[in-house]
Amino acid sequence: MSSPGFLASWIKAQRPRAPRMKDAPTFYRNLEEALDVRRADHALAAKNKSTWKTGEAVDFCSNDLLSLGSTGQLRTEFLEELARHPNFPLYAGGSRLMDGNYDYIEQVEQEIADFHGAESALILNSGYEANGAIYAAIPRPGDAIVYDELVHASTHDGMAHSLALCKMPFRHNDVDSFRDTLASVVDSQPLIRDGSRSVLVSVESIYSMDGDVCPVEELIEIAKEVCPKRNAVFIVDEAHATGIIGPNGAGLICELGLQDEIAVRLHTFGKALASSGAVILGSQSVRLALLNFARTVIYTTAPSFPAVAAIRSAYNLLKSGATQESQENIQHLVKHFLTTITSNEIWDEANDMGILSIPVSDNWEFRDFVTHIVPVWTRQRYNFWLVFHLQMSKLSAFPIDYPVVPKGQSRIRLMFHAGNTEAEVELLANSICEWCKEMIDIEKGGEGKSKIPKAAQQIYAMMADV
Repeated sequence: MSSPGFLASWIKAQRPRAPRMKDAPTFYRNLEEALDVRRADHALAAKNKSTWKTGEAVDFCSNDLLSLGSTGQLRTEFLEELARHPNFPLYAGGSRLMDGNYDYIEQVEQEIADFHGAESALILNSGYEANGAIYAAIPRPGDAIVYDELVHASTHDGMAHSLALCKMPFRHNDVDSFRDTLASVVDSQPLIRDGSRSVLVSVESIYSMDGDVCPVEELIEIAKEVCPKRNAVFIVDEAHATGIIGPNGAGLICELGLQDEIAVRLHTFGKALASSGAVILGSQSVRLALLNFARTVIYTTAPSFPAVAAIRSAYNLLKSGATQESQENIQHLVKHFLTTITSNEIWDEANDMGILSIPVSDNWEFRDFVTHIVPVWTRQRYNFWLVFHLQMSKLSAFPIDYPVVPKGQSRIRLMFHAGNTEAEVELLANSICEWCKEMIDIEKGGEGKSKIPKAAQQIYAMMADV
């Protein structure tokens, strides 16, 4: 499906259905009424195929960050790994506590632990399940959790099943708010104050919707100061740092040399590593607690041999240095994008008018590294119009809306890949600025001038033909 056709089909899917189902069974009508709430915000997840997958557009939205999937690099390594084990089973055979444990998965887990500088590792079927396992199994009765307000939804769902006595958020990446929140927990909880219970600090190394980096070193120092009995421990979700940041893509914690300061780390395989599943890193005590207390480990089938072989194949590429150039190219491309867009003649005016904002562009030149996630903000009512413009320019990017982000904080999340080119990045930057110029002209225009940009007009006109 072409980019315009894709958009028109997607928009049509946002039309309310419940009012047309008065004679339908109550069960289905109630479902559609709930879905209509999403449709009203143009937030219904429809059954569509991204246009970059058909070659109609350039990918600035997928998680194939190192381009291991699109280039076939991982497939080649995966097939070679399977060939080394010609009699491999397709199945796991049960849960890890019963028939689903096998030598190969334990070998790969130890290899991953060694790569990240951890004592032990446990592979799960997804990052969502892994966060559920961490927060259901690790906090003990009387413990507390202090967490960044922007941690992932799976962390929140995990905390909902936690035995922790209290769970307190602090403002995103705000070290002063962290200090105040942690001090408040210590002051209000006698068992934590006397050191017989722990505070678990939950953060992400790179935040998936904002592209910013956790000030983890500062947080650790504050935790040592506020909790002198050393009973504040850290849980770090490294989903978006895996393969991208650190030596050979080992993550932010390895980049900073903080492996011994972190109790639990989570790395996922469905993003830069182009596979599926996740791994939890920690001590042997952490691993045993997960095996014994985590329902997402106990009550599900273990990862199969082919799934683990794909994971091992990805780590083979990391360890061999085969992805180093890709890591460096992502850095180059993001910096090239930020340089190109901020030097455009329309940049300052678009910022001043509130039509365009890219928070990660502030002082990016002074950072040790940039991340592959670049959120683009505009006026909330303009969000879809910018997406329409990008799609019509054959650039695949999507709006991020509630409930993924808080209401009123929608944005377009750009994802940069090793396989992107400078020319594609320049097209992206120039296309955004072209749209900004059009919107500035619209806002400055007088009566009688269209208030809808050209790309949006085209899409709205096509809707009737879908």
